[in-house]
Amino acid sequence: MKDKDLSYRRSIFYGVALGVLMAVVFAGGFFFRDWIDRTQTPTAAAGMDYALLDEVQGLIDRSYLRPQPEYAQRQYAAIRGMLQSLGDPFTFFIDPPVAASESDVLAGTYGGIGVDIARSEAGELVLYPFADSPALTAGIEAGDILRAVNGAPVDLSLAQDALDQLLRGEVRDGGGVDLTVEKGETSETVSVFVPFAAINVPSVSWRVLSDDPRIGYVQIKRFTGRTPEELTTAFTELRAASISALVVDLRNNTGGLLQESIQVADEFIDGGVLVYEQNVNGERPHDAEPGGLGVDLPMIVLVNSLTASGAELVAGAIQDTDRAILIGQRTYGKGTVQQIFPLSDQSSLHVTSSEWFTPAHQPLQGRGLTPDVEMIPDSNGRDVELGEGVRRLQEGL
Repeated sequence: MKDKDLSYRRSIFYGVALGVLMAVVFAGGFFFRDWIDRTQTPTAAAGMDYALLDEVQGLIDRSYLRPQPEYAQRQYAAIRGMLQSLGDPFTFFIDPPVAASESDVLAGTYGGIGVDIARSEAGELVLYPFADSPALTAGIEAGDILRAVNGAPVDLSLAQDALDQLLRGEVRDGGGVDLTVEKGETSETVSVFVPFAAINVPSVSWRVLSDDPRIGYVQIKRFTGRTPEELTTAFTELRAASISALVVDLRNNTGGLLQESIQVADEFIDGGVLVYEQNVNGERPHDAEPGGLGVDLPMIVLVNSLTASGAELVAGAIQDTDRAILIGQRTYGKGTVQQIFPLSDQSSLHVTSSEWFTPAHQPLQGRGLTPDVEMIPDSNGRDVELGEGVRRLQEGL
């Protein structure tokens, strides 16, 4: 990978939280900066010691009829009320248990069998096992078609997250799932039990398309610290397979580490501005360096309504520099940056601190990106966007 200016504080833009926040997390994602040392947090300005709040608490202590919530609960409620006054839904407070889970979410660890599920253009569910996964050990091979789970035929109308959940579960003795698959090469139907294990989810998956071995397919699911390295491995293997064109799939990618998002965009764009950062100190560009792993390959990029944050940064840079066209649906529209401040009781405060703009200075926040080729998702689950992208690449090969 190219040497980057890693002295710039790494930023994170990722959808993270549980409970009430879960819908926001998976719908839109966030820009997040790294955890900030709380000792560097500015103190309240003179005359802003919240004496009125203390006065109210004293009156409640003397007069309130019923038992009060725990002290921590009252503090948290006061903090949330203060943040609500800012009118910014992306500046928020997280309780200690949820804050502690953030590192697990970013690590992408879960109990499951370790496979990607992809829909073919015909709408079938094709399995691609992770390296060293329980699925691979049990005999699941790339290209196997999923027919049944625990004896029940798979409902092809299920959403992607529901399909993923069918193949996940608690890691314990005897825990696992019975799969019936049709082997991709022989069409033989076999059943196999696959145990659950702790799965570290790769952020990038790749393959040569079976329908046209000239075309490589790279899906970037999220941006983690491993993504640049995984992308390098993907290009190494795809180049060894002598591909001539590339599909980059950013659908359902809700974000991740910002610096890694910039590095990924740089691998496809040969110079120029990748993104602009606007904060209280003004605006600064982040420039691409000449060269990159994928600057010479014809490519198309797939996006949808859950393409957000870091994925929008990458897609916007590619679109604005005329590097490739976007195919799919309008993206989510998340372009602000949140700094994460760990607090003394292991809770955390997330504060909007910056906004990002594409090379053509398009705002992402609240608008998203309009694809060059807009498509309506197929109601039967066929991957029509991938099919359209492949056809357009074939026309130029």
